[in-house]
Amino acid sequence: MRKILGAVFVSLDGVMQAPGGPTEDPTGGFKFGGWLPHVGDDAIEKRIDALFAREFDLLLGRRTYEIFAAFWPFAKGENKTISEKFDRAAKYVVAHGNTPLEWKNSHRVANLDALAEIKRGDGPDLIIQGSSTLYPQLLEKGLIDQLTLMTFPVILGSGKRLFGDRTPAGTMRMVEHEVTPGGNIIATYEPNGTVQIGSFPSPEPSAAELERRKKMEAGTW
Repeated sequence: MRKILGAVFVSLDGVMQAPGGPTEDPTGGFKFGGWLPHVGDDAIEKRIDALFAREFDLLLGRRTYEIFAAFWPFAKGENKTISEKFDRAAKYVVAHGNTPLEWKNSHRVANLDALAEIKRGDGPDLIIQGSSTLYPQLLEKGLIDQLTLMTFPVILGSGKRLFGDRTPAGTMRMVEHEVTPGGNIIATYEPNGTVQIGSFPSPEPSAAELERRKKMEAGTW
């Protein structure tokens, strides 16, 4: 069985939109496209190199696919090595409708049931790049095996978030972490079951606490 591995550039407040450049994805009036280059460091580059050092396939949402397909097949110079790897890799694109997928080795995935079937098959692991809308769906279906967050000391205030609308509740277990010389945090997590709730030991509630609870029940708190 193949694994699905997420690798995400994310701000302190959870935004992952358009890290690479101003024209990458300005949807929603996002003003900070290109927020990553000035805060990245050698340790981040080393981790990315390791991520793509072995055979892999890509798992992409439709918009990220279009961003990649308009850039990587035409990349030259220092980007040529990763460009060639992306060309060779199968690109599995979760997309509805008949959007053309003209980049070679591209395959449309109609829904997450079809993706689960691909995951059960043979082949290299699938690496998610970008594609913020995929994460809530993949977490809900239990399809993500590992999630690496590369968190940078930047607060963006608004934009597409990793854990966006309809993200299901759950816990994660950290399996690896690193703080880079530039102050960036690389942490890898694996799913670890449901959220368990409880409370710390406390005395019997006071009259004030009981009154507060009444207000909460009445919607007046």
